[in-house]
Amino acid sequence: MLAVIGTVPDPSFPLTYGSARLKDGELSVAGMNVPIGRGTPALAAAAVAAAERLSCGDVVVFVVGDVGRGDGSRVLYRFLAENLSRFSFDVMVFHYLQPDVDWHNKVLFAVDAMPRRPVLIADAGFMYAAKMSGQASAYDIFTPDIGEMAFLADERAPHPFYTRGFILHDTLSVPELVARAYAHDDAPRLLVVKGETDHIAEAGRIVATVREPIWEAMEAIGGTGDTLTGILGALCASGKDPLDACRTAALTNRWIGRLARPTPATQVAELIPAIPDALEQGHKSVGAEDMGG
Repeated sequence: MLAVIGTVPDPSFPLTYGSARLKDGELSVAGMNVPIGRGTPALAAAAVAAAERLSCGDVVVFVVGDVGRGDGSRVLYRFLAENLSRFSFDVMVFHYLQPDVDWHNKVLFAVDAMPRRPVLIADAGFMYAAKMSGQASAYDIFTPDIGEMAFLADERAPHPFYTRGFILHDTLSVPELVARAYAHDDAPRLLVVKGETDHIAEAGRIVATVREPIWEAMEAIGGTGDTLTGILGALCASGKDPLDACRTAALTNRWIGRLARPTPATQVAELIPAIPDALEQGHKSVGAEDMGG
């Protein structure tokens, strides 16, 4: 079973959790409907669509409203710290909660108290908190974009705003950024660095790159990095080896563009229906690579 944890930009949205469904073009969690925009809703919707195709069980979403003040995030942090030990998940995907080192560490302690330790994937704010707390290596996978990768590579930066200039992504290459992050224990075992070319790293070394298929309009659509992470979570929950899941998720996300044929005006919610067929193509593409095709 897969859990997705994050926030929505609605200060009135209460702490809500339960099995998620796609309903009338929205994400439905415990009777609460959430528009599928970029961020946690896009990630969770992609996870639900992928999980249905992979037949890997329910996606349980924990979500609360937060518009950047941190009040909603603290409510969710507290709930997780106090209650995670009574849940059992195969995979947990943490998305945006306002970074808070103390609360992050309490949640990580709660994960240790779960009946079995799940595969841990972090993106966005939770990835920031993991790095800031010195606990990045407690995770299995991070999914940064190139700018976030620069923050992970700066061992001195307490926050992404303070990433030093010489480490910014227009100065150092992705392999150099990856090497720096691992050298200072600021990365988990696996990284999927999302970009024009997706780089997959394991233990400090680039082990795969994914560049095709290319559909240029995907770069202009907010939330496509979130869909990759949601698909990755579902693939891991299906029992796929995490490294293979990283490759398949990157390929699948690119096939969404080829199949949906979006324009720069397309909204991320319009891409979700393409995920089942894109998964099929992603699996075929990994198989072709393995056979040298």
